Amino acid sequence: MLNMRYTFILCLSIFIISCGKDKVLQLPEISYSEISEINDVSAAYLFYDETKTDSVELNRKNLISSTNWLINVDKRLRIKQVIPHIKFLQEKKRNSSHKKENSKNYFTCNNTSKKNLGFIEFTAIDYHEEPAGDFFSETKNIPKGTRFSIVFYSPEKIEITGFIEELITKTTNQSKLTKTLSNLFNQHNIQIEIILNFHQNLSFQDYISFKSLLLKLDLENVTISNHEFIFN
Repeated sequence: MLNMRYTFILCLSIFIISCGKDKVLQLPEISYSEISEINDVSAAYLFYDETKTDSVELNRKNLISSTNWLINVDKRLRIKQVIPHIKFLQEKKRNSSHKKENSKNYFTCNNTSKKNLGFIEFTAIDYHEEPAGDFFSETKNIPKGTRFSIVFYSPEKIEITGFIEELITKTTNQSKLTKTLSNLFNQHNIQIEIILNFHQNLSFQDYISFKSLLLKLDLENVTISNHEFIFN
């Protein structure tokens, strides 16, 4: 059951801001989440604001470094609008002298299957606004096993590319993604690392939907890199 203290904080904050400045935050929707309850929290909000040039406004005044952070992002925002603010918040917490080592960061979502809130953790994610090939070439971070790249252009166009004996390229869509990945990787007994790449114009709803789907993967030989790449 969802922690009632957080339910009150979330509803009260949105109510106050809506009354004072006429703002409404639409949470992204998911149908699956591993996490539905979090204690010891504070929250920040990324609003969709049509009156501003960049259409985004960050409210972080209630964040406390020693707590778990719940980042509430309006699903209508584009990834390119969201990620700079997320990176800023990550750095603030990582550099804080008051942070607790076991405190984490989560995106707040509306879990439609349970009619409750769900949370997706992003504590260890490093976001890069550069091509994945350039980053791994410069860091020479070559993993054991085989690396596959998943490129999310849109819900209808997702490309999977990697090399196992020969070059493998598959194109799929959101509804077939998990089945395509399971069929592909169940055929091989080697360790595989997946690198995620997201087009900057995807909505935050799209981004969260993809992340939720990947949480459903149950493949022992597959890991998903903590490095995520935003491309244009």
